[in-house]
Amino acid sequence: MMGFDTPFLRNLHHILEAAADENPTGNKSNNSGPTRAYVRDATAMAATPADVKEYPNSYVFIIDMPGLKSGDIKVQVEDENVLVVTGERKREDEKDGVKYVRMERRIGKFMRKFALPENANLDKISAVCQDGVLTVTVEKLPPPEPKKPKMIQVQVA
Repeated sequence: MMGFDTPFLRNLHHILEAAADENPTGNKSNNSGPTRAYVRDATAMAATPADVKEYPNSYVFIIDMPGLKSGDIKVQVEDENVLVVTGERKREDEKDGVKYVRMERRIGKFMRKFALPENANLDKISAVCQDGVLTVTVEKLPPPEPKKPKMIQVQVA
């Protein structure tokens, strides 16, 4: 890796080599490296910045999704409490006579997963994408009513 020999790139190269050692049958070789899917998902998650805010009545997830339209973004809840946000930005088709001289903008899959707290109302989730920023709002369930003491009639024996 000429000119790019940093600890981060060495570690990334090591992870990718370990993933490439996986057999085509899906069985892993003798090393205990991560699978290709794991490396792909981990890379997508690490490259997708997000902020999470808690308000009195909701949780708000703010996620950068540069270059994606709202139709290219998928927001869903898995396993009853995991908010999953995914999208993919594809490379633009090259036109005749045009070639990339430098390509630094990220292409590929975007993904983030968030474990939702118990008081998240899964029926009241909204998502809005504006200017490459996705805002997902998850309303909170109202706090449970405090249990009132049960009155027991005392009878005369």
